[in-house]
Amino acid sequence: MLRFISFGSGSSGNCYYLYTETEGLMIDIGVGVRMLKKQFRDYGLSLSSIHYVLITHDHADHIKSVGSLSYECQLPIYATANVHNGIDRNYCITRKLPLTMRRMVVPGVPMQLGAFKVTPFSVPHDATENVGYQIEAEGVTFCIITDAGCITDEMKPYITRADYLVIEANHDEEMLRNGPYPQYLKERILSSNGHLSNKDCGVAIAENMKEGLKHVWLCHLSEENNHPELARKTVETVLRNYGIIAGKDLQLEVLKRKTPTGVFEIPSLNNESE
Repeated sequence: MLRFISFGSGSSGNCYYLYTETEGLMIDIGVGVRMLKKQFRDYGLSLSSIHYVLITHDHADHIKSVGSLSYECQLPIYATANVHNGIDRNYCITRKLPLTMRRMVVPGVPMQLGAFKVTPFSVPHDATENVGYQIEAEGVTFCIITDAGCITDEMKPYITRADYLVIEANHDEEMLRNGPYPQYLKERILSSNGHLSNKDCGVAIAENMKEGLKHVWLCHLSEENNHPELARKTVETVLRNYGIIAGKDLQLEVLKRKTPTGVFEIPSLNNESE
């Protein structure tokens, strides 16, 4: 059985953990190592259970502790060449990655990391480069899309293949437009290289999901321009307009910005047809 925990999802820090009985795969390390250690202990886990780390892009809220965790646990860090270069240039990263811990990923090219088959794919965002990840293990297809300005044709098939999906619902457009952000920042967020709104997130799910999609988690909510209940209700409404009922046709939950979730259990689908 796979298990999934979010240790933070938002501009204060992003970190997601997907693991089996024997192997663990982390996606982004935008939270502090000391706090991560404590949270792992709270779940009866150890940082030694992490075997691989995938990085989506080089913004600080996704890579804050990448060098420190890699150094302390001797962890290989998987990212595109451009993202590795961006990590090197990011002044927020006080401990840089040693060359021996750097592993390259290429969008569209799958790779096998132990029990996990990982396929990165390009996601539009105003970072050096940004990727989402399709992760296959134990017959399950898990997909994560964060910091996405829009949903491209390249991204749609990955949503369609997902049994479990983490996808950004960053902001409510009305809150953002009427909020305190300066105009340039509003325009950046609303652009095709910015962040996905609640409504656009719902449309992306509804227009691309397969019938077997089981669980969707909304991630990277803005603290200033969104609210968990608003995000959930907006996405639910969009889905209902397409004839999809959250709670019946799929499970829909909002990931917490600054605190861990519980442990989500993801049953193996290898023997589902038997």
